[in-house]
Amino acid sequence: MQKEFIILWAVALVLLLIVEGATAQLVTIWFAAGALVALIAALFGAPLWLQVALFIIVSGVTLAATRPMVKKITKRKAQALNADRCIGETAVVTETIDNIRASGAVKVGGVVWTARSSDGSVIEEGKTVTVERIEGVKAIVKES
Repeated sequence: MQKEFIILWAVALVLLLIVEGATAQLVTIWFAAGALVALIAALFGAPLWLQVALFIIVSGVTLAATRPMVKKITKRKAQALNADRCIGETAVVTETIDNIRASGAVKVGGVVWTARSSDGSVIEEGKTVTVERIEGVKAIVKES
């Protein structure tokens, strides 16, 4: 009967490690540690209740001890995209902005964006504007 428990814990360990390897973040490593300890206990002939208790205790302790650290390490800081960096920046109109004609462009941060005015006014080429927001691929601007 002990042989079945050894196989059970070995299969559980392998499956948990496969799931861990297939995911981008740590999700089952703590349970794999518990399964490893339970497997070792089974190899030494421990009764099933002790194997299960060790699995639960080791999984819980490793989860509680390392989860906050793992969350801190794996937490990705939001990095501003090019579009987000433009908001609030001063831009130069490179093509007259006319919402009715669906024309206009601005250069901000060395990049040329299709532009529309936020209030519908026509803004002549060469004027400076402030980027209020980005809608799709268009910069919505107001005259400075």
